[in-house]
Amino acid sequence: MKEQTKTIGLIGGMSWESSKFYYEFVNERTKQLLGDTHSCKSILITVDFAQIVKLTFAEDWEGIGKVVASAAQQLERAGADMVLLCTNLIHLVSDAIEESISVPFLHIAEATGREIQRQGLTKVGLLGTQFTMEKDFYTGYIKENFDIDVIIPEEDDRKTLHRIIYNELVKGKFTTSSKEICLKLMDDLIDKGAQGIIMGCTELPILVTADEVGYPTFDTGKIHAHAAVDWAVQALPLSV
Repeated sequence: MKEQTKTIGLIGGMSWESSKFYYEFVNERTKQLLGDTHSCKSILITVDFAQIVKLTFAEDWEGIGKVVASAAQQLERAGADMVLLCTNLIHLVSDAIEESISVPFLHIAEATGREIQRQGLTKVGLLGTQFTMEKDFYTGYIKENFDIDVIIPEEDDRKTLHRIIYNELVKGKFTTSSKEICLKLMDDLIDKGAQGIIMGCTELPILVTADEVGYPTFDTGKIHAHAAVDWAVQALPLSV
């Protein structure tokens, strides 16, 4: 009989609105694989998102790296066999985490790229914060490791989405008007040749669900969490 032999460490709180779904996702996937009354062996550390936001807008990536590296070390000391960072943007400083721990770290773009590749797509759109869309840590990772082209909205649209994320979504506010804006941005990317859309902010799938569009969407948080459980239960590889 299969069992979960590894404990998953989660760095959450960025924001807790989406981190709570990570806990659901890891347990959901564990039950899918093991059945019965199985739940996921996991440890959660929650950082103070207000501190992360302040450092983000100051573009103090070194400061953020220290915060999440410390959280990762706490998880390892507590018995985690691998670490997940429950957010997209802060993977910009994933090197700080990897250098601070001896257990495996699963990059969210690794899990997402693998799922896009599995579905046979070669060009996708990306929505997220301006930093996620504009910096190379996400789009470059997917292109380099999976040979998948990633396109993003125009500059004004990127700014609009950035404001929606920080002024609304991370605060638990999900409005019809913002949903309509996001749906239009997604449709625009499809019109430009994208075969699917990466929901590159873990709060976005709360705003726009997969059944509201007629093309593939990639819920990065769910994909990330499920990939971790697959490794913990079945010893699958974490990287290509």
